[in-house]
Amino acid sequence: MNAVKRFRPTSHLALVEGVRGFRLVITPGRGEAFGVTLEESYGENGSSITAPVSVATPVQAGRVIDALFAAVRKAGHQPSVLAFKRKAPIRLGEAEGVRLALVLLATLPIAKHERVRALVAGINAMSVEETYYWYSKCMGLDGTRARKALRTLLAD
Repeated sequence: MNAVKRFRPTSHLALVEGVRGFRLVITPGRGEAFGVTLEESYGENGSSITAPVSVATPVQAGRVIDALFAAVRKAGHQPSVLAFKRKAPIRLGEAEGVRLALVLLATLPIAKHERVRALVAGINAMSVEETYYWYSKCMGLDGTRARKALRTLLAD
């Protein structure tokens, strides 16, 4: 007789209640410069799960500082929370986090300031629905290809 294996959830997996959000973690650089790590989070406080989305060095974060300030302001924080000495992560809402993730993912490999500005302006001009669409494409299986398509669409 062939035995049929049934899926049995393991005890270490638990249901996480809450909505999806994002966290911005500040990593200190030289002097007063700082880099950032954007994490996607599910759940609230003690029972949350996080996954890194993008990491920007202090130089890369400096090129998109206006987008960082905009995301923090839209999330209801004062711009002063973006400080190189900050230890606690900054919570962002889903829409702000998706837009910031697109900015970081699209501009990460770009060195020319004019092209970075064009990409940021293009992403800022997108509707919320467009940002969700591109975010799902850029984080999917063909994410590298989607990020390249997004850069081509917005900066050429």
